[in-house]
Formats: sequence, structure tokens, C-alpha cells
Amino acid sequence: MPRILIVDDEPAIVRGLEDNLRFEGYETLSATSGEEGLTRALGEAPDLVLLDIMMPRLSGWDVCRELRRRGVDVPVIMLTARGEEIDRVRGLELGADDYVAKPFSLRELLARVRAVLRRPGPRQKFAELAFGEVRVHRRGRRVTRAGREIRMTRKEFDLLVYLVEHQGDVITRERLLDEVWGYERFPTTRTVDTHVLRLRRKLEADPDRPAFIQTVHGQGYRFVVS
Repeated sequence: MPRILIVDDEPAIVRGLEDNLRFEGYETLSATSGEEGLTRALGEAPDLVLLDIMMPRLSGWDVCRELRRRGVDVPVIMLTARGEEIDRVRGLELGADDYVAKPFSLRELLARVRAVLRRPGPRQKFAELAFGEVRVHRRGRRVTRAGREIRMTRKEFDLLVYLVEHQGDVITRERLLDEVWGYERFPTTRTVDTHVLRLRRKLEADPDRPAFIQTVHGQGYRFVVS
């Protein structure tokens, strides 16, 4: 069964989540500080991290940033009492997969956990792909352009891989949110547009006239390789 690491500085929340996740059949690990959570995430390879943001010394944002900096690709769901959109966006930009505001219902959280752990089977897997001056190395999660490595967030890379795997298909924003972000309901489809814009700026010769990641007006996006 998947192992879930719970990182929260409130012991009562940790105990409650442990009890309910174990009841659902998951194995659990726990930490009550950002430092301990980072250590356990690096050393014990959980399948998912439930990560509180508002912790002293090392915040959830700091933990998530450090995990991604070290190349740890574990899915992360951020837990926080703060519900501002800018906080959600910040967490996602740092590489989080989902964001749940406290107080949350157990049913909602379990649904998010199941969705994030779900891994859709891509239609066409590849180890490496080239288009234009761009090379996408799937195993190392690296992207280069004209020989120079391009820095990408985890979600930017996941979105690019999904589009490439479904090249030629018109993919709606809602489908991208479901398949790449891992759940059907999301605050706004602008998140997809923002990530697509960033990919174009990093990969397209002319981002205003994209050759590869094309907009299909009224429908979504399509990846095209000549």
C-alpha cells in the first residue's frame, strides 16, 4: 500500500490523519517539524507527502522547494489555514500537486489523496524526444535547448511530457487539470494558461507565434511536431 508522510506541527492533526489514513489502508509516516519532515521525505521514500505550510523555522514552502531542488519527485499536497489564491499559486509553482485549506473535510482530503496517487497511463511513452532545438530527457527530468539546460518546475515538466505524449490531440484545460494536476476540480483554468505561457517562453523561438504548443481557440491546446 502507498506510504504517506504527514508533516504538521500540530500533533492532534497528525494523529487524526494517521488514524484515518490507516483505516483507509494506507501506511503512514509522520513528522512534527519541517526539518524532520524533510529528513524523512529524503530518507524514507514516501509515496505522498501531506505538508503543512505554516510551520516555524522551516515552512512547508521551504520543504517543498528543497525537495524539488534535490530532484525528489514525490507528490505533495499542501495543508494550510491560509486560503488566498496567491498562496495556492505559490505552492503549485514550487512543485506541489494539490492544495487543501484548513479546516478540510476528511472525505475531501481522501479524495485528493486518491487523485494525486492516481497515475494515468499515457498513450505514448518516450525516453527522449527532440523537437526544434529542444531535447526532453524523461528519465532525468531534464530539458535542454540548443545544448543548454532549461530550468523547469515539476508541473511545467509534467505538463510538457503530457502534451508530447498526446501530440496531435486537442487537449482541453479541464482534461489537463484532471490528468496533470490529478483532480477534476481546481480553482481556475488560468493555471493551465500560465504554465503553457511559461513553457512557450522557455521552448519556443517566438512565444507569440508558437510552433509546437498551439492554442485551439475555444477548445484547449495541441502539441505539434513537424
